[in-house]
Amino acid sequence: MSHRLLTVIALLFAGLWGAALGYLNLNGEVGLLDRMEATLADIRSLVVGAREPPPVVSIVAIDDRTAAAHGYPLDRVTLARLVGAINAGKPKALALDILLVDPGAEEGDAALTAALRQGPTVIAGAATFAQSRQRVTDAAEDPLAAIPEANQLLLPLPRFAEASAVGIVNVATDRTGTPRFIPLISRSADRLDPAFPLRAASVALGADPRIERGAVMLGALRIPTDIGQRLPVTFYGGRGSIATFSAADALDGKLPAATVAGRIVVIGSTVTGGGDVFPTPFDPVMPGVEVMSTAITHLVTGDGMVRDHRMRLIDAGTAIGLALLLVSLVAWRRSAAGYLIMVLVLVVWAMLNLSAFAHGYWLSAALPIAAALPPALMLGAAELWLDRGRARHFAEQSALLQRIEAPGLGEWLARHPNFLATPVRQNAAVIFIDLSGFTGLSETLGPVKVSEVLSGFFEIIDEEARSHGGAITSFMGDGAMILFGLPEPADDDAARAVACAVSLCERMRAWLGAHAGFAEKKIGFKVGAHCGPIVASRLGTGDRQQITAAGDTVNVGARLMEVAARNGVELALSAEVVRAAGRDSALQQAGRMEGPLETELRGRASHIDAWLWRSRTL
Repeated sequence: MSHRLLTVIALLFAGLWGAALGYLNLNGEVGLLDRMEATLADIRSLVVGAREPPPVVSIVAIDDRTAAAHGYPLDRVTLARLVGAINAGKPKALALDILLVDPGAEEGDAALTAALRQGPTVIAGAATFAQSRQRVTDAAEDPLAAIPEANQLLLPLPRFAEASAVGIVNVATDRTGTPRFIPLISRSADRLDPAFPLRAASVALGADPRIERGAVMLGALRIPTDIGQRLPVTFYGGRGSIATFSAADALDGKLPAATVAGRIVVIGSTVTGGGDVFPTPFDPVMPGVEVMSTAITHLVTGDGMVRDHRMRLIDAGTAIGLALLLVSLVAWRRSAAGYLIMVLVLVVWAMLNLSAFAHGYWLSAALPIAAALPPALMLGAAELWLDRGRARHFAEQSALLQRIEAPGLGEWLARHPNFLATPVRQNAAVIFIDLSGFTGLSETLGPVKVSEVLSGFFEIIDEEARSHGGAITSFMGDGAMILFGLPEPADDDAARAVACAVSLCERMRAWLGAHAGFAEKKIGFKVGAHCGPIVASRLGTGDRQQITAAGDTVNVGARLMEVAARNGVELALSAEVVRAAGRDSALQQAGRMEGPLETELRGRASHIDAWLWRSRTL
């Protein structure tokens, strides 16, 4: 498959995948993305940080101090006194986040009914559903069609409902229990009821709510809503961000008048062990009364998050666009510059998303990620698979440059045809050399040019191996292994190996410098040298045989190339080969040594001592 065809297929898949996820998200049918989005929303909330809420709501909390002084739960007489004391302060509205569904003593119920009539008040009801999680869709034109139907409504006693407005206190939480939305309308088989925060805001503003598709109108104030007429909830900070006062002070006449006059006052429980708490990004135990108060503030001031059909359309467009852009970048060039551009694109998108969130527009972070990453990763994996095919092609090209036997052993093999027919264990010195960055360059070269470059590379290695008495036992693509110790080990194997390594560094540096464009493409090389016991053998059958070596010595020699690259030098050597080469080796004469360094090698549990060599000409 050609690169162009693969790119076209990847772009088509990216567009269709992004469009499919965007469509599902428009209808609220991607539960996994909702869970991802919840986590990302928490992260963005913490990054944006806490903020000061508008001073429109005060909480009068039935807290531990109130419970200690007046008992818990408060009896209806005491609750009536509390309502009367607050109403005397002339609030815009008084909202009781307390379920009053069961009758109490007649004296207390009568007193509470009378207290509720003293001012604009709202009391709580609740809805129960047959399932803990309700599915909502936004497919119908009817603005009420997407609202789930409650199995049962828990409403206040009729005498209380006649004296006060009623609102439903349900919240929509995610899997962690964090409140994400307030359903502004609750529906049962025979009635519709506004949410507790919507009813409180309506009473305070003196405007009946009007339901539209994707919004709720409170007079001239338009509140955008998400699927199912849900209000997104984001929090100002931790517990106590909204001004909170003890009900004990209100009962004792110590509540400052400024905390009540002209404000919406919400009465609710914050007593320890009361159970009505929720985790939020800022606080693991946010009282339910503060969740309701936060929603009321959003509705009255219009400072809540905008997460409506328009935002979901933007999400869908972003998902498609980001997926196509990332796939295009992957197809364009897989290089350090290409990857940097991809990272910059993601960073810019993330910053724009965070900025929108900070300014009150809740754009999805999960949807574009889910839409863009799979196609880009799949294209990258397919490209790597094709690269393996190209690598096999390059290996076949380089194989034409090799001899059947390892260079330097032809005459010996002619005299000893059974040489290494049985594997032998002996001491030897080994050199590894490898071009860095050549694989990326090969993508832009034709097979003829690749063959020419590899021929020049092999010629240098072959000349230096022969001149120093070494044998090339492996030459694959842009790397080679040279062995010193075949056909028989000698005392100067290590000295000849390090001399060969130094000569290779000098020759390769000059060769790379003579090729125009290699410096620009950052083509380099690295060399590693080691000595010790190896297992030498002959592999293959018939006319195609290869002499090879294996063992820890070979593995260490190969890993030393990584040490050279990691430390920015051309040549890394083990302490063993440096010691075996002697003090008068070419290492001291032609360059500078650094070490020994205790070095960790990939795939090897124990450390080794390594030396780094630098040419005196650098």
